[in-house]
Amino acid sequence: MALLKKEALKILLDRLFELYPNPKCELNYKNHFTLLVAIVLSAQSTDKGVNKVTQKLFETASTPQEMLALGEEKLKQYIRSINYFNNKAKSIINLSKQLIEEHNGIVPDSVESLLTLSGVGKKTASVFLNVAYQAPLIGVDTHVFRLCHRLNICKGKTPQEVQTKLQKIIPAPYQVDVALSLVLHGRYICTAKNPKCSTCPLFDICTAKEKKGI
Repeated sequence: MALLKKEALKILLDRLFELYPNPKCELNYKNHFTLLVAIVLSAQSTDKGVNKVTQKLFETASTPQEMLALGEEKLKQYIRSINYFNNKAKSIINLSKQLIEEHNGIVPDSVESLLTLSGVGKKTASVFLNVAYQAPLIGVDTHVFRLCHRLNICKGKTPQEVQTKLQKIIPAPYQVDVALSLVLHGRYICTAKNPKCSTCPLFDICTAKEKKGI
């Protein structure tokens, strides 16, 4: 199936932005540090599940210093319902230590610096900067990855490959909000199973309807 041409892509984006005119990150956070922690926790986990554990966690630890004082074992007790909580707890404690020792307790505002932090990859760094600073970076989570293929926006074997392609083909005016818009659309309408095609404003230009089961 051919990828969307420039004109069709613009129509898709315009409709998407009409549906989500002011898209917001649905992770709960108090400051840049808790935003970063929430994004780290959200890998392979739902925002709903992350918000459930961070509601109590961030009352106790909302700064790198407080998180380090909490310690890895106690942190695990807060986040044990999250997938891969052992590895995530270790990463969060390590990145908290790095922030204190290398960045005066402040979360850096560049991709390069963020990538030096424990547990922070390109997707996490991009999502953080996009949400915290409205940077025109397109983080590719499972929703964005799925919709890019399903809607024939672009294709790639990895989220990193898809992100690289999106940054090239998405016009500049759309880059700040496109990831959050796609996330919301993938979460509530274009779901992985049983997508709500009958109520989707993109249905007439969606090539997925031609595939079996859609």
